[in-house]
Amino acid sequence: MLAKAFYNYLGETVTIIRWHGHACFEIISSKGTVVVIDPHDGRSLGIKTPKISADIVLITHEHFDHNAYPVVAKPGANIFSMHIGEETINDIRFIGIETYHDRERGRRRGRNIIYKLYVDNISFVHLGDLGHELERDYSTKLGPIHILMIPVGGTFTIDAKGAWKTIENLNPKAVIPMHYWIENLNLPLRPVDDFIQQKPATWNVMKLNTNTLSIEAEKILQNTIYVFTLA
Repeated sequence: MLAKAFYNYLGETVTIIRWHGHACFEIISSKGTVVVIDPHDGRSLGIKTPKISADIVLITHEHFDHNAYPVVAKPGANIFSMHIGEETINDIRFIGIETYHDRERGRRRGRNIIYKLYVDNISFVHLGDLGHELERDYSTKLGPIHILMIPVGGTFTIDAKGAWKTIENLNPKAVIPMHYWIENLNLPLRPVDDFIQQKPATWNVMKLNTNTLSIEAEKILQNTIYVFTLA
């Protein structure tokens, strides 16, 4: 059963985005469907365990810090691991497209699936542990993007420089950086400041003092970097 619909004070439906650290995001549709992408168990990384009850779980690749679906999935949840192709579950439509976890077509770290999701009137793209820059042809494959969730911390993924090249090629309306070092995280990643310091002058930064953003498609700010704070 879906949760109740979400409304703002004007009675308009809203979509909720919640960051649980690393590459783990929870997206709640206006009808209450809960999607979780790349769940971790928290303790293995030195950060909080996500407290979620997901209807749908999407896994970009089978590494321990991205595939802890038992932590977040409700009984009977739909689990999709490294899923290529299009699916529609409840009011959520998504497409999985193959990429790689390294610059050697997966020979070092394997494949990585990026997901484009349509939630309410918002299009999201989650790049997982993308290990190579995406060229402009991926913009044609993915189409218009409202919000791009992109790794920026380097080491196991693209770094800040590679992230900005990918953003230039995909041309999203807004971005949410992910997979970077935060306090207590026990992985050797670079902090998000590296990414922010390299931003073009045409981009603005919105730092949130929370890990949650409630938003409508028409109110997503153009060329905006939304930086969440892990609660």
